[in-house]
Amino acid sequence: MSAVEEIKIEQDFILIRFQNDTNEVQHVEKQVKTGLIQFHFNVKGNGKFIFNNGNYALDLNEEKSLLLYNPQKELPLHLEIFPKSWIISALISIKKFHALFSNEAESIPFLSDENIEKKYYGEEDISPSMAIVLNQIFHYNQNSSVKNLYLKGKGYELLSLYFNRNEDPNAEQCPFLIDEENVLKIKKAKEIVIANMAEPPGLQELADQVGLNLKKLKVGFKKIYGDSVYSFLFDYKMESARKLLESGSYNVNEVGLQIGYSTSSHFIAAFKKKYGTTPKKYLLSLNSAN
Repeated sequence: MSAVEEIKIEQDFILIRFQNDTNEVQHVEKQVKTGLIQFHFNVKGNGKFIFNNGNYALDLNEEKSLLLYNPQKELPLHLEIFPKSWIISALISIKKFHALFSNEAESIPFLSDENIEKKYYGEEDISPSMAIVLNQIFHYNQNSSVKNLYLKGKGYELLSLYFNRNEDPNAEQCPFLIDEENVLKIKKAKEIVIANMAEPPGLQELADQVGLNLKKLKVGFKKIYGDSVYSFLFDYKMESARKLLESGSYNVNEVGLQIGYSTSSHFIAAFKKKYGTTPKKYLLSLNSAN
């Protein structure tokens, strides 16, 4: 399956879903008028943006996002979507975007007075909270009459999460993250908790395993992934649970056990806390949608 869906959120604000489930590279081209900010999010797989008739390219790797803005010239969309890849793009006019952040414009680099007429490029990691919203946009299964309202909310939520990366006021002043070795240790910590999500280590044990002190682990993890270790793990477990349910291969109890809940009641409560519905009702909604 290969699909491109353009969703108009409002005037001068659209979302585009690119889904390539084939084994072939797909090419998509779209004219984009001057004055639009482009956000591109790679949910899974790989993509590549081609510029200037193939003379320049930017990779968009898994769990990464690109922000592109050039007030001086058009940046047409020429995207190569690799096999088994999902990408979501958000295009919004600078006028509409500036209105959203009018009181905080100085804190956003490309909206500051000295940069407002300059082109801007930025690559960032996709945080766990952003990943949840991106997957919700891909797996939308609500009634069609509220589809636009639902996706409008998710579109604005995605933008707010993109710029809400420094919830911890001390994180910005934390100098150790400049050290690439420590960044690799934080990423190793993420891999450890994911690999052991059913029985994750305690924070001190995790810090010892990767060779960081506890404070550096906690502050660094939030700086890189936008959340505490266990909040990140909770989101990851719930997203894993949702995918397992969607596969149709497991019942509610089996899914709960796989992600580390010894009792189904605890799993049901956690799932409802995250998604506002029970696993059983979620399964029923999937079946009714099909």
